[in-house]
Amino acid sequence: MKILFVASEAFPLVKTGGLGDVVYSLPHALAARGADIRLLLPGYRALLRQLGEVRILGWLDVRGAEGMVSARVLETRHPGFTFPLWVVDCPPLFDRPGNPYVNASGQDWPDNAERFAVFARVAAQLGLDALGLGWQADVAHAHDWQTGLVAAFLADAPIRPKSVFTIHNLAYGGYFSHSDFVRLQLPSHWWSPEGVEFHGGFSMLKAGIVYADAVTTVSPTYAREICTPEYGYGLDGLLLSRQYKLTGILNGIDTSIWNPATDAHLPAHYSASRINPGKRRNKQALLARFLGSVDDEALRAPLCGLVGRLVEQKGIDWILAALPGLLAETDARFVLLGSGQAIFEQKLLRLARQHPDRVFVEIGYDEALAHLIEAGSDIFLMPSRFEPCGLNQMYSLAYGTPPVVYKTGGLADTVVDTNEATLADATANGFVFDTPTVDAFAEAVRRALAAYRQPAVWRRVQQTGMARVFDWNESAGHYLSLYSM
Repeated sequence: MKILFVASEAFPLVKTGGLGDVVYSLPHALAARGADIRLLLPGYRALLRQLGEVRILGWLDVRGAEGMVSARVLETRHPGFTFPLWVVDCPPLFDRPGNPYVNASGQDWPDNAERFAVFARVAAQLGLDALGLGWQADVAHAHDWQTGLVAAFLADAPIRPKSVFTIHNLAYGGYFSHSDFVRLQLPSHWWSPEGVEFHGGFSMLKAGIVYADAVTTVSPTYAREICTPEYGYGLDGLLLSRQYKLTGILNGIDTSIWNPATDAHLPAHYSASRINPGKRRNKQALLARFLGSVDDEALRAPLCGLVGRLVEQKGIDWILAALPGLLAETDARFVLLGSGQAIFEQKLLRLARQHPDRVFVEIGYDEALAHLIEAGSDIFLMPSRFEPCGLNQMYSLAYGTPPVVYKTGGLADTVVDTNEATLADATANGFVFDTPTVDAFAEAVRRALAAYRQPAVWRRVQQTGMARVFDWNESAGHYLSLYSM
């Protein structure tokens, strides 16, 4: 089966979040099952600089905002990928520094409508083998709003590949104005409430939902949640009407990268059968990064970790509100890695200055530190208000670091609360709260800290989490079945 993956990012070439990880891992899992993959990415400046030898497949002229735009299509091999990469090289749209979606001040690039409409037009043409390469896709699998128009362009073709569209986060809809729609000369029959029109503008994500043959999202619970007003962002009615083609398939994790027994970023390896002393040595290294010297008292005290975006969606405001009380009531320490809204960054840094021996904060992202936090922490904090799938809670389970989560989306599908019943049936692997409040979060942390003080109970919770398989094999099977329907 020939599958054209179309995405705006892919680890390790360009990554702003979990989308990049999925677009790296899922096609590799499919390729391992015999699929013939091509991955198409925009030719960002930073991406092109990472490529070695490239081959020009050809040029495609497609409609832009001010007339026709010429895009050069490149093919390359990269040591991180087992299949060919295709790159849309269009310097006026993609040859610029920094983030793929926003400028240095954090504002959306003003020409994002044109950038991703052109990218989608080229993707659709390649899906139809417009360059005569002799590689005709059976499936074009597009990801998130940046590629939502791919299915729409393919829908008008008489003979075409099957189109699949995956929603990684419905909160980001790719909304643009009617004037953008007109300037891009998008087909007039798309402009209707049953097409791409959305409150006077248009949504690229809505286009994917409307025109794709199949729509997926990244966990079964999130597939149900987005069909409700609470999580639907105004698209819940549309999604309800398209439930016949909507499927929730849980993401996996790349266990060649995220595995405490082999993780290249860790000073000590460990497994479910022998969690200590490996985990203890990682905790010591993590604390030493911030404290310098580490004594037995510091090693005995529970360490709570967080890796993620510092935004309301991730519940960082709940954490900030709960921290003063938890610092006063317990001996727990906290280590947090991430970036996001300036106000949250500033508040965390202030707390770290006030409690230099208890609160450790690093603003930004550091891959090695992220791995060390997963391995060296005792408890992982992930109280997202909504979470389409989430990867960090799966990393935490695999690393024997029971997570504290709100009962939503992929968190609800992967984390089982620790209580008498779940301890008795050996399913407990974390701590779940189901009321979206600071008090409920703080109480879940207290329950986790109490369980940590019971070594036999804690080890059972750790081992249950580490025993669950989160690799991509099962999910890849679900996608192959979907492609064949």
